[in-house]
Formats: sequence, C-alpha cells, structure tokens
Amino acid sequence: MAHSDGMDGCPPLFGPGFDADPYPAYDWLRRHAPVQRIDLPGGAWAWLVTRYPDARRVLADPNLAKDPVRACEAWRRAGLGLPLDHRPSLAGHMLNADAPDHSRLRRLVSHAFPPRRTELLRQRAEEITDRLLAALAPRGSADLIAELAYPLPIAIICDLLGVPEADRADFHRFASVIDSAEASAVEDVTRATDALDDYLAALVAEKQTAPADDMLSDLVAAHAGGVISAEELTSTAFLLLVAGHETTVALIGNGLLALLRHPEQATAARADPSRLPAIVEEVLRYDGPVRNATWRFPIESTELGGVTLRPGEPVLVSLLAANRDPEVFVQAEEFDPDRDGRPHLAFGVGPHFCIGAALARIEGEVAIGAVLRRFPDLTLGAPPDELRWWPSPIMRGLFALPVTFTPTS
Repeated sequence: MAHSDGMDGCPPLFGPGFDADPYPAYDWLRRHAPVQRIDLPGGAWAWLVTRYPDARRVLADPNLAKDPVRACEAWRRAGLGLPLDHRPSLAGHMLNADAPDHSRLRRLVSHAFPPRRTELLRQRAEEITDRLLAALAPRGSADLIAELAYPLPIAIICDLLGVPEADRADFHRFASVIDSAEASAVEDVTRATDALDDYLAALVAEKQTAPADDMLSDLVAAHAGGVISAEELTSTAFLLLVAGHETTVALIGNGLLALLRHPEQATAARADPSRLPAIVEEVLRYDGPVRNATWRFPIESTELGGVTLRPGEPVLVSLLAANRDPEVFVQAEEFDPDRDGRPHLAFGVGPHFCIGAALARIEGEVAIGAVLRRFPDLTLGAPPDELRWWPSPIMRGLFALPVTFTPTS
C-alpha cells in the first residue's frame, strides 16, 4: 500500500519497516485520518478504516457488500482480491457473497464442523504437535514457522478436506505464495492459483467417484443434491484450504514471538496452562494474523468518520489498527492476557465472522502450550529486528521464527 494526499507526517504504509511494525502508522491514521484514501497496485485505491467503532460498523453493515460485482470498475480492472483474477471456479465462495447466497454457503460449511469433529481435531492437533516437537527436541534449535506453525494447520485442514498425504507438500507451496506474497507479485500468484485450480478440479472428480468421510466429499454430495454449483464447490474448497491454514500459521508464529518477547507471560502459562485460551485471545488482539479484513463495497452512499463512501468504492478495515484503538483498549500497546472489556475483531464481526475461529483457537492453544511445556528455556535465536515479515496486504505473519533451547532426547 502507498501514501495518498493529505498524509504528511504519516509513517510509510509499505516496505519492510512497516511490515515489521505497522503500529506507529496505524496510530497516526487513527488520530489524524481514521478513514483515509490510500493508493493500491494497478491504479486502484481504497478507503482504509482504522478506528474500532468504525471498523465494527463496517464489518457488520449490510450496506457494505462483499460481492465484487458491487465494486467500482477501477478496482475490478486492477484484479485485486483473493484470487487476483476472480475466476469463477475459485472466487465463488462465501467471502465474496452476500445474503441469501452467503447464508446458504456458510450453513453448508458450518454443518461440517460439528462438536464431535472439532474435538477429534483437537486430539489430532495434539498428536501432530507432539510428533513435530519430538523431532526437534534433540537438536536444540529450530525454525518454529517451517517446523511447527506450517505443518500443523496444513495437516489439520488437509485431514478435514480429505487432501491425500502425497499432495500436501505441493498444496503448501501454492497456498503460501497466494497468501504471503506482495500485492505486486501478480505472476507468482497467478501461477500458484492456476496450479491450485487444476488440483482442486482433479480432487473433486476423485471424491465424486470415491467419496470418503471428509468435508470435500460432503460438499460434493451437496453439489449432487443441487445445493451448490460446481463453481461454488471448488471455490469453497479453495477458500477453506488457503484461509484455513495460512491464518493459523501466522497466529501460532505471532503468539510464540509475543511470548518470547514477554517471558513473564510464558512463565505464568507454564505454571498455569489454563491461561492458554486468554493468551491466544490476547495474541489475536495484540498482533493478529489478519492485517486487513477482506474487501467491502458500499451499495449506497454512506457517511463514515466524516467521509462519504460512494457506491462501489473499495473499503478495507485494518483489524490490526482497530484492535489497538486506545479509546477501546486500556494500554492497547501492552501485551496483557488478563485484560477484560471489549472483544477484539481478529475474527471479524457480524455475518462474516470467521467460520474457522474455534478450530484456529484450538490449534493456537495446542501448539503454543506444547512448545512452552516441552522447551522451558526457549529463547529467540535471532535479533528481533532481523525477523522478516510477510509483505502481504491481507496477512501478518513471519517467514521464520528461529529459536534455541536445551536439547532433550
């Protein structure tokens, strides 16, 4: 993202410095320009919303549509969004839908998350995490992104959808390009999207001939019953595969880094594991995995923060900025799992509240808890200012999290 007029004095909204610590820029925007026009790649622009009350309103307002058909021509021409090319086979999912289609698609997916399956997923997450950490323990050093934060959610979401073991490394490669690439990396994203599109079409065909006890087979059955179209089927699988793992990668990495930077909180959690759910909630508020909520477009002109949003003008809600609004969160810059008060917005609010929130919380608690328990003297293996952050306009996560600890057998 780039600067726009009227932002003299605002720190840059792009580049490695911003990716590493976007919060000073967000603080400036909240104080001086809470609904600010910013430039985007490809000649497009958007309104960026940074205050908590405005963010809540935008996220829940039915006048702010999700369907890209509502977007102005400049935004559509720029090919922004996920995926960049808006092909129907990958873009026809619930994130790009409004009622009643949104409700229909969401109901289908939520049926695939019954309590029984969720509890089995917790057990599976514990097994995978224990196996991954056991392999690291004798070494005394690790990269907790590549060796824990990636493989755990990939295994869980692939189990859930029914992706064969042999295909998972390829899937990881494609998905990581799509979610953590710079907005300008159009060719890389297009290649990865082509590959995922082809792969999902083949996997759906496989489930049609040999259904199993997995979510993709359930969706294939719904398509056979006329509940969803072929394009909605592949699009929903795409959304679940990409959104269902990359966000959790970032949650685990950001959470472990926050605890490495606040060792007193790590010590308290080791002494009392019942603190883990509160720690995960505070990570989601303090340094959540989603930088900006996905696009919204006004259906009618609407006033927000002293600005008129006109029909079709793209709106981005900065979840990171809203979750550190000092008007809402006391000492918002502090990492404090004991805080109470208003809920964070990391999973959104309203009809588009993250459908995988419960699963993300489980994976965060399991992974962070297991690392704290197994490695009591865990320390950061590199200076904090050498850590590299994804340049993605949507996601906030680390490329690597090097750590050291006393080796154990």
